[in-house]
Amino acid sequence: MNPVTSGRPAAESRRRRPRPRAVALAVAAVAAAATVSATVAGCAAAPAPRSVATAPSAAARSAAEDRAVHQSRTGNQAATAACDPAAASLAPLGPPQVTDGSFMAKIRQRGYLIAGVDQSTYHFGYLNPLDGQIEGFDIDMIRAVAQAIFGNPDKVQYRAISDEQRIPDILNDSVDIVAHTMTITCDRLKQVDFSSVYFDAHQRVLIPNNSAAGGGLADLGGKKVCATKGSDSVNTIADFPSHPKVVQVQFWTDCLVLLQEGQVAAVSTDDAILYGLAAQDPFTKVVGPELTDEPYGLAISKQHPEFVRFVNAVLAKERSDGAWETSYHHWVGSQDAAPPPARYAG
Repeated sequence: MNPVTSGRPAAESRRRRPRPRAVALAVAAVAAAATVSATVAGCAAAPAPRSVATAPSAAARSAAEDRAVHQSRTGNQAATAACDPAAASLAPLGPPQVTDGSFMAKIRQRGYLIAGVDQSTYHFGYLNPLDGQIEGFDIDMIRAVAQAIFGNPDKVQYRAISDEQRIPDILNDSVDIVAHTMTITCDRLKQVDFSSVYFDAHQRVLIPNNSAAGGGLADLGGKKVCATKGSDSVNTIADFPSHPKVVQVQFWTDCLVLLQEGQVAAVSTDDAILYGLAAQDPFTKVVGPELTDEPYGLAISKQHPEFVRFVNAVLAKERSDGAWETSYHHWVGSQDAAPPPARYAG
C-alpha cells in the first residue's frame, strides 16, 4: 500500500481562498462524505484502509517495552491524580531518533505514518476544496513527525475521523497518532497518552452578527447550542447555569450549517475552531468570556511510550527552530505568539 501524501509547506500552500460562505458549504459537504468513508486523502484516489491490528500482547513485547509501558502508565496515573493535563506527558530523551526495534522503526519499515485528522476545521485540519489537500496547523505538526521519521514530510496517510472516533481509533490501532484539535483531559489520559501541549485554546461561543447573545452561554438559556459528539464542549454547555440545550452533530461544519439555517442559536467550542468557522462565514462572530482552558496534544496509544517521547522531541525542535511560529502565523493569526512551554510528568 502506498502512503497518501497530502498538505504542503506553508510557503508553498499560500493561495487565494474561495469566498467564505462557499468554503463553509464545500467543507461541510466533504465532511458529510467522511461519514461514509473514514479514510480520506489529499489526492484523487485513497488507498483501501489497512486491516485493524490488535494491541500487542504482553508476551509479544520485550522486557524493555514492558518497562516503558509501565513507566508511561505510572507517570500518567500520577499526572491524572494531580489533574494537571498540561504536565502529563513523557519528556524526550534527546533529539528525535529512530532506534532499532522501536515503534518509529516499525512505522519507517511500513513506509508511511498513519494519522487520524480532521478535514473540516478551517485553519487546523481541513480538506481544501480547491486542490483536495488536507492542510492546517495540526497537519503541520504531523508533517514534522513524518519528517523526523522518514526525512520526508509527505510520507503520511491521513485518515479523516470525527471527534468521537479519536480515542477508539487509537485504541484499536487504526492510526499511529491523532492530530485533531484534541484537548488533553484527565479522563482522556486514562485511555491514551498525549504529547506535550502544542497549542492553547479556550471555549467560547459563535453567534450570528444580529444575535443579542453577546454574553455567550449566559445569554443562551433554553436556546439550542451546537457541539460535536465526543467533544468536551458538550459537557461545558450542558452544565452551564443558564441551561442551554445541546444539539450534537458529527462535524463542526455541520454546526455552522445549522447556525446558518437558524436551527441553532449558537455554536460553542474552542475559540481556535470558532475563528475558523467565522472565517468561513462573515455574518458570524465569536463572543463571550473564555469558559475553559483547552490544551491541545497529539494523542498516542499507551502501548508506545517511546513514540510519545519521540514526538515530544519533534515538538521541542518545532518550538526552538521557529517552525511553530511559522506555522502559527500562516494558519492561525498574524499577531506575535509563542508556543506553550513544554511540561512533563516524567
